[in-house]
This record gives sequence, structure tokens and C-alpha cells, in this order.
Amino acid sequence: MQNDWLATLQKQRRQWIKKRGKKILRALFSYLGKQSLVGNDPVFHAEQFSWAVQLERNFPAIRQELQALLDMREFIPLFHELSPDQQKISIGNNWKTFFLMGFGYQATQGWKRCPKTMSILNTIPNVRTAFFSILGPDYHIPRHRGVTKGLIRCHLGLVVPEQREQCFMRVHDQFCHWEEGRCLVFDDTFDHEVWNQTNQERIVLLVDVDRPMRLLGRVVSRILYLGIRKSGYVQDVRQNLKKWEALFDEAESRRRASVSECV
Repeated sequence: MQNDWLATLQKQRRQWIKKRGKKILRALFSYLGKQSLVGNDPVFHAEQFSWAVQLERNFPAIRQELQALLDMREFIPLFHELSPDQQKISIGNNWKTFFLMGFGYQATQGWKRCPKTMSILNTIPNVRTAFFSILGPDYHIPRHRGVTKGLIRCHLGLVVPEQREQCFMRVHDQFCHWEEGRCLVFDDTFDHEVWNQTNQERIVLLVDVDRPMRLLGRVVSRILYLGIRKSGYVQDVRQNLKKWEALFDEAESRRRASVSECV
């Protein structure tokens, strides 16, 4: 009985902190936008960023490692299985994610399964988060916003449906389509949502990189980043990821044993 009471109290406390935290973060969006050295537009030209050009250049190697992962797709976790905070936008079994790193914490499975991709990411200064985002057919990700303007988000198109005009994202008032081998760079603190109205998957490498800023902007952004990094928003994912990584290895071992028995 006491444990139930404590669990309820902790849940209410977290909800209060989450609500207050969002208000504080969004109150700083305007200030950080003014500190930006690359403007404050919803969508950017990929050519503005040397790291985006580098990702495009390494597209074949990254997609090759993704294709190997997809052989184990049934064991790749759903987004909300790793991050409970995403339950409002990740529903059913429509959105899977294979994490390589999250807010600076690198995933063991990332190095094990995708060493070339991890090596490429580690040559890019100030990469904070990276994962393969696998969006199933006929799914809509509801409108949502990112947590900090100190980051710029990039989607490297890896697998795009043949009817690409039916698979798109709205960022503020702009509609964007993915293209295989090309980066789509945007500010995820603007209201955005995604539609895949095809019968095929859409897969991107999602990468968050520090936004170029003036000195005071960098200081404020860094403090916010460290606070978010220590929060339940990130630590829940970290703990769930550790559990999933162990399960992934177990699943692969069982699969190999099953194949050996059939030979």
C-alpha cells in the first residue's frame, strides 16, 4: 500500500516538473533563436552545414548497416517502449527506433551493429543524439515540438517510399519530402507533424547537432542541455535502452541457434 502511494506521489511530482520544465524551455525559445548564428527559420538548406554534407557523402555505408539491422526488425523496439514520454505521438507498432546515441550517451548496440555509422557520427563535432527512425505504412505522427532550440535536427533519407509525394512532414508552415541520400535539416522546436500515406516504410537517420550560437546563447543552451540530460526524460530512455540491448542479444542468439538446428 505504501509503495503504491509512493509511486503515485512520484508520478505526480514528475508530471509537475515536466509541465513546469516545458514552460521554462519554451520561454527561452525566443531568446535562443535570437542568439542563433544560422537564423531562426523552420527549415534550413543542408548545404549550410558541413556535417550534413558529410552525412550525405557517407550515405551508402550508413544504409548498408541499416539493411543488416532490418534482418532483425522484429526485435527493434517501438519508440514509446524506450521513451514513455513519446506515448502521445508513438501509438501501436508503427514507429520503431534503433538508438545509436541519446543526449551524449552512446549505445552499446550502436557500436556493435553499426560501427561505420558510429565512426562517421563521431567525426562530427557536437552530435548529441542519433537513431534510425523507422516509420510504418499509413501512419501519422501527431503535431509536437522539440525540447530545446540549442539543437538542430537532421533527417538523412535512407529508405523513402516510391510514392514520396504521399510521405511528408510539415514544419511550421512548410511541407517537406524526404529523398534518399539527402539531408533534411530543420528546427524541431517549431510545431511539426509527419504523414506516411503509403504502404511502404520510411526510414531516416535522425541526428541532433548543436546549433551555432553566440557566446551567451551557447552558455544558456549548454546549461539547459545538461539539465535535460540528467532528467527522467533522458534517463528513462537510458535505462530502458540497457534492458533492450540485452534482450536484443538474447533474441539474436536464439535466432542463430534455431537456424543451426535447421541446417
